[in-house]
Amino acid sequence: MPAKTSYSYESKTIFWIAGSVIGAIFLLILASSLKPFVIINAGERGVVMKFGKVQEGILDEGIHGIIPLVTRVETLSVRVQKDELKADAASKDLQYVTINVALNWRVDATQVNTVYQTIGDETQIVNLIISPAVSEVVKAATAKNNAEEIITRRRELKEEIDSDIRERLSTYGILVDDISLVNIEFSPEFAKAIEAKQIAEQEARRASFIAQKAEQEAFADINRAKGQAEAQRLLRENLTPSILQKEAIEKWNGQFPMVMGGDGALPFINITPPASTANP
Repeated sequence: MPAKTSYSYESKTIFWIAGSVIGAIFLLILASSLKPFVIINAGERGVVMKFGKVQEGILDEGIHGIIPLVTRVETLSVRVQKDELKADAASKDLQYVTINVALNWRVDATQVNTVYQTIGDETQIVNLIISPAVSEVVKAATAKNNAEEIITRRRELKEEIDSDIRERLSTYGILVDDISLVNIEFSPEFAKAIEAKQIAEQEARRASFIAQKAEQEAFADINRAKGQAEAQRLLRENLTPSILQKEAIEKWNGQFPMVMGGDGALPFINITPPASTANP
């Protein structure tokens, strides 16, 4: 019996020491995790929660003191973030269209606590707010235009989508810096029809250009012919013997024409006096 009592006492002592060591280790781990301060990095804001309830104050960048076990801080980025979202819609003439929208957005630094409380972190902001908003705005904008207008009025379509998304997201404390329509795609059948139409229009413009060029060339030929005829008419009307004689003298090179005689080639000179001056 005494041996049994000694064994029980030693066992309790060992268990007490082991429990104390484990408890001390646990308290050290807990103390190391419960820091009396928090660091907010650049481009972030801190959301303060007291016993799980979001507080009104927002922590800026830097070091801030907190009360462990009472106060907890969650950080939210206020930097510009880019997401590319795909929206499926239909045009006014019921053509299927897919538009890829690239969105540069950021959380309003003055509303970080409200955004975190009502929406959540960055992933939840995109999934719950931004993606549905982009899809709805794109569908509403494309439904106002037929397929051809969506292509030819891309700038106006982008401006409308940009304005509507900015207005919609601002109510949630989300600011939009830029929106781009990265790509607009139609069904393969409609794309082929558009391509065929563009080719036909190009061929029609080319044929029209060739016809206009031929017409202009024909008109120019007619004018040239008229000009030549008029020049010949004026030449005939103004060509007199004295002008012909004057041109012949100007072109004469000082040599008489040659004729073949008994002594070979001799200069031809007409020395026969006019009939009116000959003796009877």
